[in-house]
Parts: sequence; C-alpha cells; structure tokens
Amino acid sequence: MPWNLNGTYLESCNCDVVCPCTTSGLTAPADHERCQVTFAFHVERGQVDGVDVSGRSVAVFVDAPRVMADGGWQVALYVDESADDGQAEALGRVFSGQVGGPMAALVPLVGEFLGVERVPIAYRDDGRRHSARVADAIDIEVEDQVAPQFGEDGPVMRLTGMFHPANSTLTIARSTRAVGDDVYGRSWDFTGGNGHTAPFAWSA
Repeated sequence: MPWNLNGTYLESCNCDVVCPCTTSGLTAPADHERCQVTFAFHVERGQVDGVDVSGRSVAVFVDAPRVMADGGWQVALYVDESADDGQAEALGRVFSGQVGGPMAALVPLVGEFLGVERVPIAYRDDGRRHSARVADAIDIEVEDQVAPQFGEDGPVMRLTGMFHPANSTLTIARSTRAVGDDVYGRSWDFTGGNGHTAPFAWSA
C-alpha cells in the first residue's frame, strides 16, 4: 500500500531539556522513573493508498520504562475527529506502524496498545511556538530555543543525526504548557520540560 505524508510535528516529555533518551538512541536512562511522551503530528499534505489525509492531525502518547530501548511501551493513539472513516483508518494504519515507515521501527518496543480514539485535535504552528490540544486530555505548547548570545531573533538550536521517527534533525524546545488529564489513568504537568519540533516527510 503506497503512502506519503508531509507536515510538522511537536513533542513534549517529562525529561529535562535536553532528553537523554533522544540523544542516546533510546539507550540512556530518562531523567525520571519512567519516560512519558506525547508526539503530535499535523499532516499538511498526504495520501494513503489513494485516500487524501491532508489537513488531519494525529497524536501518540507513550509511557515507557526509564530505558526506552528495553521495550514494554504502553501506547495510545488519537486520531483527528474531523477525519472521515476512511481517513481515520488510513492514518491509524500509518501511525501504528502497520504499513511500514518510521513508526514500524518502534513496533517491537510496544508491549501494550492502550487504544485508539477519534477526538478533536487542535494543532498550531506560530513562529517559534507550537501547540497541540487533544480533546480535554492533553494540552501542550512548546517554544523553540535560541542560544541567549544570539538574542530572541537568533537561530533556533537543533540536534542532528538523531534516531527518531519524525526526523534526524530536531529543534530543541521547552514546554511552556504540558498537561495531561486522565490519559488512561495518568495525569501530569510537565511544563518547563523537554520538547522538540521538526518537519516530517514519510513514505513507504
């Protein structure tokens, strides 16, 4: 089944800036007892086996052991409720790794799939600020970081050569808001913690 997606993504986790999971290819211990992370994706243009999924968003929540490479991840998938049945099914297959692509590389690490929900997802890119609201469950805003020596209008800082499903180059960001409310029994406030943003371009 041929498919391709292009868009932007943001990430927020409970690690400090910068997350050791990201910079070690998932082999270094997270800053806290478990790694809890939300990835939000907005598809600007895309099709999956002829189904146009442009303009739709998806969020993935992961609760993983402190060393993510150990596996046993618990994963929940949220699909934009504005997607029709065909679009939702197509996006679900891509973001669960069923049809290859970057997410398929993470499937062996998943120990439990918590579920998939179709909910309102509001995703926004606004300069250096990026936000995603997933129904009443997850509310995230991250801000791309600039080295203070360059001033507020300087270039954002990036990590390159990363093992990451979104992109091998990630912008370093910090969450200005990162809260969850009863996400499969989990609630949190990770405001001030690690974040990343990047464009993504996937195909298989």
